[in-house]
Amino acid sequence: MHPLAQAAVHTAPSAVHQAEAILFLILLQLTIIILAGRVGGVVARRIGQSAATGEIIVGLLLGPSLFGALAPHAFGYVFKSVPPAPMQVLSQIGLILLMFQIGLEFDFMHLRAPRHRTTTIAVAIACIALPFALGLGLGYYSAPILSPNAPPLAAALFVAVALSITALPILGRILMELEMTRTPLGVIAISAAAINDVIGWLLLALITELVSTAFAWKSFILQVVLVVVFATLSFIVVRPLVKRFVSHFEASLKRTGQLDPTLLGGVLAAVFLSAMATYQLGIFAIFGGFLMGVLLHDEHSFVAAWRDTVGRFVLVFFLPIFFTYTGLRTNIGGLDSVALWAWCGLTVLLATVGKYGGAWLAARACGHDARESHILGVLMNTRALMELIVINVGYDLGVISQNVFTMLVIMAIVSTVIPTPLIRRANASAARAAAAALRPR
Repeated sequence: MHPLAQAAVHTAPSAVHQAEAILFLILLQLTIIILAGRVGGVVARRIGQSAATGEIIVGLLLGPSLFGALAPHAFGYVFKSVPPAPMQVLSQIGLILLMFQIGLEFDFMHLRAPRHRTTTIAVAIACIALPFALGLGLGYYSAPILSPNAPPLAAALFVAVALSITALPILGRILMELEMTRTPLGVIAISAAAINDVIGWLLLALITELVSTAFAWKSFILQVVLVVVFATLSFIVVRPLVKRFVSHFEASLKRTGQLDPTLLGGVLAAVFLSAMATYQLGIFAIFGGFLMGVLLHDEHSFVAAWRDTVGRFVLVFFLPIFFTYTGLRTNIGGLDSVALWAWCGLTVLLATVGKYGGAWLAARACGHDARESHILGVLMNTRALMELIVINVGYDLGVISQNVFTMLVIMAIVSTVIPTPLIRRANASAARAAAAALRPR
């Protein structure tokens, strides 16, 4: 505990005052995190990036990489004065609600869109297969050097998933900002990313199960069967019950656009029960939150009301906490050798080559020109939030070291920052070429 905070706690005359002293420090953390997150989001939007990009970078800057390096005493007072458990719990609750929200926003129509179906499927498969293979090789051969305390196969599997995931929510924001949501390339990209995410989350759940059972195949198969049974029962039994419960408030939702307190309380209880169930089944609670969101994704009035009320609170309050929690685990200064930075560069390179190259090759094979293939490759390389969730799971399981964690955070930031300016440049070049072709010779 920081000396100043320790003095404050020890001079408190009672347990109540000790609790107040701890509350003061937690509130200080939350105030800094929320305000910094808002500033980061606003600045990011003003320079043409998504708000989440700014929030991720601010979360990183609040950690030992900048704040801790420039002002170690102030950093220690703010973030090291109290045990990390309260912030960890808030971060996990926020992540469960965020995963529920992602499940709600998931549009299965993208998976059934007949337009450009061949390209969509080809890009989705290529953007899973190639980066997964590259990540598997990178993770396996680097594990003895970078994560010596982890089983090489476990480390390799998590690096492979980290390289193959695509951030569907961030991609959706980028497409909206670039006014590409209804263009053929936008439809292909969001549809391929949707398929990509379904496969990615399934892989993450399976690999989490495998690592949790210490590669004991009988236990792993049993847990997989239990998870499949739970998911099946959720769709067959729980989904009709929850939808019926929501339907009782349909008239109120359409009339006011607000969530009735009873409806909100019932849904939150269902989300938390689902999260508890997946935890008891041996995988992370966040999967339960995501599953409950998927069960209710087609309740459009509810989804709209959630997005406008609770969804905004989750994005403003809980999401910056998760980003800062990730930033506190990230220490760029820990990459203190040329060799470590070379590994970091190789990680970013292979991640980019895997996603960009897979999409580019698949699009070209399906008859798209170089510009369209380039844009699809850039879009599919977006990772952001999804990447951070994957690597936090791997870090919590102890299968990736802090250095690998830091490298993957850097890769997530790079892959999130570069799409928007590259696509703007590609579109501008195409517009100039089209204008030049129309000029009289």
